[in-house]
Amino acid sequence: MTTQIFMASTLYGTATLAAALDTDAFGPADRRILLVSNNAATPETTSAVDAMPGFERLRGRFDDVISWNGTISPFHPGGWAPRPDDVPLWERYLRLAWHLGDDDVELAVESIQVNPALGVSQIFTGAPVTVYADGLMSYGPTRNKIDPLVGTRVTRLLHLDLVPGLTPLLLTEFGVEPQIVPTDAFVKVLAELVDTGDELPSVDEPALLLGQYLSALEILTAQEEEELHVRMLRGALALGHTRVVFKPHPSAPARWSRMLEKEAEKLGADLTVLDTPVLAEVLYQRMRPALVVGCFSTALLTASALYGLPVARVGTGPLLDRLTPYENSNRVPVTIVDALLPDLADGAAVTAQRPGMDVADLTGLLKAVGFAMQSKIYPDLRPAAENYLTNRLTDDTWRYFKRKRLTSLALPGAVPAQLAFIPRNATVRRVARRARSLKRAVGR
Repeated sequence: MTTQIFMASTLYGTATLAAALDTDAFGPADRRILLVSNNAATPETTSAVDAMPGFERLRGRFDDVISWNGTISPFHPGGWAPRPDDVPLWERYLRLAWHLGDDDVELAVESIQVNPALGVSQIFTGAPVTVYADGLMSYGPTRNKIDPLVGTRVTRLLHLDLVPGLTPLLLTEFGVEPQIVPTDAFVKVLAELVDTGDELPSVDEPALLLGQYLSALEILTAQEEEELHVRMLRGALALGHTRVVFKPHPSAPARWSRMLEKEAEKLGADLTVLDTPVLAEVLYQRMRPALVVGCFSTALLTASALYGLPVARVGTGPLLDRLTPYENSNRVPVTIVDALLPDLADGAAVTAQRPGMDVADLTGLLKAVGFAMQSKIYPDLRPAAENYLTNRLTDDTWRYFKRKRLTSLALPGAVPAQLAFIPRNATVRRVARRARSLKRAVGR
């Protein structure tokens, strides 16, 4: 007997799995379990995937739906992992609780670098693992070094073709091959959800603004994020859009729309704020937006690549500068959106939907950024990074790098050519550290 366990934390991810199943990306199984994990900071106040509008349309692909939150309660999915000595006990417990018996288990998880996916993969020690990616992070490096006992069991990476021609970097350190979930199959699954959220307002061809709740990730402050939404509104109005729909992040507080509403009233805009938690792709089908505006949401790429809708970005420049540490996993999504999509402030580029960079250039850029982010995990990328930085580092591409980071890795662009020996010289580094410690001592 074979049981396949699919772990999902978002409706978008569940739809990705549904499309993969519809195209026979997974082999036959005697039983299929959807393991739902609510990873919100306060799961008690946020709807889980199986409570979202439209979930029932996807439910039929699975034999059972089980809550991971309920299984490990009172622990939080993002903060709990089994202790190594307890792994056999947990596997025995889960096999008993989920009626797995002696079944062969196959896993499909997202974000294997962190819990809860990592914890589940550790518990079922002998299970082959499929990693599926529902966002832009798959094009970047693995954010943490993964235990080879887990990484070597990953058989493939399923991903959506959000940037045609761009190959994911995720998990390539283990030789994992990427496999595309067919776009037409995914769009067909999303079409099943088109009439969910009956209480959605009827608005034709508005400018659609996408909220992301970046302050929860400590990327922006709450005030800055509200101001970012206002910039989206002003930019859309400047391009001649009078009907505007704002889709807040499902976890964002309701008060965040008040500043936007006040600004819309001041500017005479027809603003609609959605309070129904539906996928942006449902709105694409029902409203056919004349423009989709966001910061670095994956939904910007689905709007462009899957539905052919005009898109524009806002606020990516300051984020590239403020993301810390440099290896922050959001850096690659921000880089892709910043490099590919037109800036909302550039009306001509938005109207023409002129890409900022072609895929070949983007591939070289992401190899350089990926090496700078995770040089120890991807040492083989050094030649590609050096080549890119030697030949393509300009005023336009400097924003994707930090001089301090390039210096620490002895990469081109770090310091003037005549001083290039410094980052590699142990004596110079030792003297510099001594000087810094003396400076701190004097300051005290």
